[in-house]
Amino acid sequence: PNTPFRYFWYVTKPFKWWAAGAFLLVILGSALEQGSAYIFKLIVDAVESNNYQAAMWFALAYPALSFVGQLLFRGSAFVARRWVTGVKKYGYDELTKYLLKHSHSFFINRFSGSLMSKVNNVQGAVDQLIPEILWTHLNSIVSLIVTLGFILAVDVKSFFIFFVLIVVIIVINRKMADEKARRSRAMADASTQHRARLVDTISNVQAVRQYARGRNEESVLGTYTTALKDTSNRSWGYTEKMLFINGVILFLFSLAMFWSLVSGWQAGEVTTGELVLILALYSQITGTLTFIGRAFNATARTIGEMQEGLEEIIVPYEIVDVPGAVELQTEQSGISWQQVGFAFDGNQVFTDFELDIPSGQRLGLVGRSGAGKTTFVSLLLRQHDVQAGAIKLNEQDIAQVTQDSLRQAIAVVPQEPALFHRSIRDNILYGNPNATTEEVIEVAKKAQAHDFISELTDGYETLVGERGVKLSGGQKQRIAIARAMLKDAPILVLDEATSALDSESEVAIQKALENLMEGRTVIAIAHRLSTLRKMDRIIVMENGRIIEDGDHDSLSHAGGVYERLWNHQ
Repeated sequence: PNTPFRYFWYVTKPFKWWAAGAFLLVILGSALEQGSAYIFKLIVDAVESNNYQAAMWFALAYPALSFVGQLLFRGSAFVARRWVTGVKKYGYDELTKYLLKHSHSFFINRFSGSLMSKVNNVQGAVDQLIPEILWTHLNSIVSLIVTLGFILAVDVKSFFIFFVLIVVIIVINRKMADEKARRSRAMADASTQHRARLVDTISNVQAVRQYARGRNEESVLGTYTTALKDTSNRSWGYTEKMLFINGVILFLFSLAMFWSLVSGWQAGEVTTGELVLILALYSQITGTLTFIGRAFNATARTIGEMQEGLEEIIVPYEIVDVPGAVELQTEQSGISWQQVGFAFDGNQVFTDFELDIPSGQRLGLVGRSGAGKTTFVSLLLRQHDVQAGAIKLNEQDIAQVTQDSLRQAIAVVPQEPALFHRSIRDNILYGNPNATTEEVIEVAKKAQAHDFISELTDGYETLVGERGVKLSGGQKQRIAIARAMLKDAPILVLDEATSALDSESEVAIQKALENLMEGRTVIAIAHRLSTLRKMDRIIVMENGRIIEDGDHDSLSHAGGVYERLWNHQ
């Protein structure tokens, strides 16, 4: 559901009976509250006819009805609580689930801060919309219907004036609400862009300081806050325009209504009690209509914010499981590239690419930047779909298996490990959340990480900071290796896993990697060719093609690209 009303119904549906109960209680409470105004007429009529006993009973009935009405409203709030809190959890869960299924390219083309802001905008708008619907719009509608019923029973001319007034107010505000929603979307978008830029600046504050670019960031952020100010001014200005038009309409209709009412009273067509009733109801109706004008404005702003978020999040997936997708079978872990073709941003990366990697083979990938190594890994993980040919694991086309089962079969140790701002234990457990403490410690030892973890004050409970900022590069890499070990996947991808490490760290990492590679099919991308010496096979790539294929000993004396690269190191 990518429109506000469809999304609202989607998240409300599981709680529809709580919503229905809240609606019913608000309707009853509002009807009683408005009905109590009719008692004023009965009191005045009883006093005029000298029936003081009846007047006394009517006077006692007024607070009693008001009290019951308040009880009904409180009951509606109690019931609506289940609706609101249920929708909050369900909405956040569903938005998060949908968001996380987007492709890799979806995330790399967007600010993480922007996406976070949009999720909050959508669900925050729903949280605001429920009270607005219940205690603003529904309450106002019931109040107007009951009030019009009383006026119709007393004076037809006043009823006609009130009816026309209500229709005019609602129609005009409904038409203006669309423009208000558009301006609110623009304001929400400006706010999202500002937050995203601010999060980006804070996340890279070290670079800001190292390059002394604080003033530059302030200047750029200033352009975002200027856009936010301008869109806010336009939205607020339109709100005041709506309220001014409502005020003029109310003034003109008030003149007509008072002239008609006083004329009828002077002619004896309206009793004093009826006059008091209509005046009391007039006060309520004008207050309600003013309230409706503000409510339309608030709801239009809420819907605009929701729409702005939904347009970004609820878009079709780029990578989807095919109907009837099956689980990947991993008894063997051989990989086969069969006439694969792939282009990215108009650039042809692979054309009829062929490669067979037997189960258990350790393969090294070498090549200059732009040779296709990173794309090779992205296609294997199905972060993009091939446009021709097929990639097969264990004779199964990866496009025909579920994405989760495919990625569960592949462990990745990247150049820059993605660590969560959680404890070291939690980061290692990410490889297998069901692992025991003993298993966590065992893989940490194999990854050469246990010793440095034990030296930390909080040991395995140490928080690593955002993206692991509290740890050194070598320490983060060893945590990533421990996590990959715990995952125990049959296929291992090492993406420049040692390229940024010092010599001492690299020695420790190499020992950890030897433990990790044991018994697995391995694909290792490396700039440091020394890390590939123990590979069973090395291929050299250039412009998406394999130009050399062999082991280290043969390629280092073949007089080709690999030998030149090896000699340069």
